Amino acid sequence: MASLIGFYSLVLGVIISFIITFFSVKNFKEPIVFDKKIIHFSFLQFFLVLISFLGLIVSFVNSDFSNETVFNNSHTTKPLFYKITGTWGNHEGSLLLWLLVLTLFAVLFIIKSNKQPTRYRILTLLFQQLIILGFFIFVLKTSSPFNYIYPVPNEGLGLNPILQDPALAIHPPILYLGYVGSSIIFSSTLAAVVLNYISKEWASHIKDWVIISWIFLTLGILLGSIWAYYELGWGGFWFWDPVENVSLMPWLALTTLIHCILVLEKRLLLTSWVVILSISTFTLSMCGTFLVRSGILNSVHTFANDPERGLFILIFLFSLIFMSLFVFFFFYRENDKTDYSIFFLSKETSIIVNNWFMMYFLSVVLIGTTYPIFLEVISSEKISVGPPFYNKLIAPFLIPFLFFMAIGPKLKWVKSDLSDKIYLILFLIISLFLSIFIVQNFKIEFLLNTILITFAFYLFFITVRDFVSKKYKNLSQNLAHFGFSLFILSILFNNIFATEVITNLKVGDTFKTEKFNINFESLSQKNKQNYKSIVGKLIIENSKGSIEVMEPELRIYNQPNISTSEADIKTGFLNDKFMTINIVQNQEYFNVRYQIKPFMIWIWFSILLITSGGLISMLKKKYEN
Repeated sequence: MASLIGFYSLVLGVIISFIITFFSVKNFKEPIVFDKKIIHFSFLQFFLVLISFLGLIVSFVNSDFSNETVFNNSHTTKPLFYKITGTWGNHEGSLLLWLLVLTLFAVLFIIKSNKQPTRYRILTLLFQQLIILGFFIFVLKTSSPFNYIYPVPNEGLGLNPILQDPALAIHPPILYLGYVGSSIIFSSTLAAVVLNYISKEWASHIKDWVIISWIFLTLGILLGSIWAYYELGWGGFWFWDPVENVSLMPWLALTTLIHCILVLEKRLLLTSWVVILSISTFTLSMCGTFLVRSGILNSVHTFANDPERGLFILIFLFSLIFMSLFVFFFFYRENDKTDYSIFFLSKETSIIVNNWFMMYFLSVVLIGTTYPIFLEVISSEKISVGPPFYNKLIAPFLIPFLFFMAIGPKLKWVKSDLSDKIYLILFLIISLFLSIFIVQNFKIEFLLNTILITFAFYLFFITVRDFVSKKYKNLSQNLAHFGFSLFILSILFNNIFATEVITNLKVGDTFKTEKFNINFESLSQKNKQNYKSIVGKLIIENSKGSIEVMEPELRIYNQPNISTSEADIKTGFLNDKFMTINIVQNQEYFNVRYQIKPFMIWIWFSILLITSGGLISMLKKKYEN
């Protein structure tokens, strides 16, 4: 019954889309006041999609295996929490969540834009409705979450065990708020271009939407990274997995867009940057959707789906790109009041320079992600692009990027003078000596690491100084930049000082190194609701005599019959101790992987600081100078 209600709610939602489109076009021709019918039908559309989504949740909770989506992704023994979160842990349910967020942002835009020009509001909703309509058709035609199975099976196939995790349960909704939030930026930018409304007032209006989308996308990426760290047993925060990359690309575009919006709001500059980045952000989000759901990416995150779905998204994506290009080339024109004068030593210049660096980083990630796909299509040769590729291309350019990031906030709008900023040179010297001391004492690769650590410390010291001297002035900017400097330092130290041991042990064996010994003491077995747990007890004794007990786990799930490895992680102030075990096939040995990962907690904390900077910026009533 819940599935039936959900399906017909979606059908009614499509009909409402056409009605909203009709009234939007009619109102656009006679824009005296904003037609209340558009508001009422938009709320009704959101309500119908919400009913549909709740219907799918009820089907999962009740283990209604007459529903194909429930049958493929649930099981009666699955805990209630994962029955609910399993609603969006699959292709069909996640697309329904996409649709729900799209309609939610349309409603929120209506509420928040009541002071904006009527024609602009109507046209934004019209563009947004085109996106919503495309997703409605996609869901109903190729990815309906309400397909019926007869005869009804007694049991379902279950949810992939690695998806049965609290972090991953909330990761998709938060990530989608970031992805889909970029749709309203896309729609409003196209509307503003058509109406020649790119202005300081429009920048102030759209800034909140950009920051909201950026905050949720950042938090979504953070949760996904934490999940991969402890659930997949990779033992790190980022692995340049293709699906990680497709979330990073719109984040880079959004971060650049935020800084361009700040310039546009202040000086009516970088209008073309703002338009192109607004379009690119949503396009990259859609590209990510295509790559994840087309089956052409090789990743633990991807949905294995038929080519019809990928083809539909590809056609829809190209339609949106074509529409964007048409609007940009036929309607975009520079504002007559644009001030083109940019002094070399100014805040605008530093933002432009760093924008170019961000676009370079984005290009590297885009090429590294898509190159293997095109190569396989052209030559049938399969390759993987891993961390060495990204490290070699990105690390050298981080150096000038960090420098401009440190200097930029010290500059003034229009024109600056650094003659009174002697402390900038002093901090650079201190950072250099501190970096040389670290590199020489720990015998690591000298040149590149020295310069990287120098400028990471340089940004760190300058942001700390700003906190002390300026107190709450530019708090959002200082907090975000401080968080980023801490992030870079944590990554560098994490890579430089990490320790890893991989060995095969059986119960009773001991593995010895110069710094510590690993003793495989015992195994125990526990039966849980939907899996059997095998827990290893390993004793880590370091050279100073201190002892750490590690208890990594193997889980054997009953449905589907899959085994997973659960890491035991001891999180400390300065490092994480990370251990996993895996069965060596047809032997009594276990593969033991033990890592000491410095500053892991500081990586997560620094991202929260960066996000907090964005949140404070959004909550401010007045633009900071």
